[in-house]
Amino acid sequence: MLPPDEELRLWNLFKQDDWQAYTTLYNYYFKLLNNYGHKFTRDVALIADAVQDLFIKLWTTRQSLGNPLSVKNYLFKALRSIIFRKLHVRSRFTSVDEGAEAFPFEVSFDQAVIEDEEERALQHKMKAVISTLPARQQEIVFLRFYEGFSYPEIADIMDITVASTYKLLYKALHKLEELFKGSSALGGTLFGE
Repeated sequence: MLPPDEELRLWNLFKQDDWQAYTTLYNYYFKLLNNYGHKFTRDVALIADAVQDLFIKLWTTRQSLGNPLSVKNYLFKALRSIIFRKLHVRSRFTSVDEGAEAFPFEVSFDQAVIEDEEERALQHKMKAVISTLPARQQEIVFLRFYEGFSYPEIADIMDITVASTYKLLYKALHKLEELFKGSSALGGTLFGE
């Protein structure tokens, strides 16, 4: 993870036409943004287009951009907006409404394969339980626990109030607790008890 001061240093250099700083930001965030895009759609081409659109827009508007508190937060929010816009446009021309799909929850695809068999079984059960949550609850769990965003950052990305992020995460965690207690319905107890 880039330290916040390095992020902002690169951001400021990029805004001053520094191509190297721009490509460093692109190379660093490309995989993270693609992983995040996969939470909304499985359409790899749409995700790639959205990430490219984001970075093209950044370059063309670089001199008028402000200084975000967090570059990562800014990029996630911008990508989310672009993907939703693309899905909305596409849904007008097809009968499939991907925007209404459940938020597909997966650990990032570049994570190392888990060696321990019990840990894989636990991960599978956790994924099954999390996938039963509503899409917005899955998204907030992902942003908070897998990407490490703060509540204000999540509120900004999801375009909700900070109080709503607390409520939404509380609901998700409460539901997960209930599901973990009843995890025998998922093919055995969650913790192998």
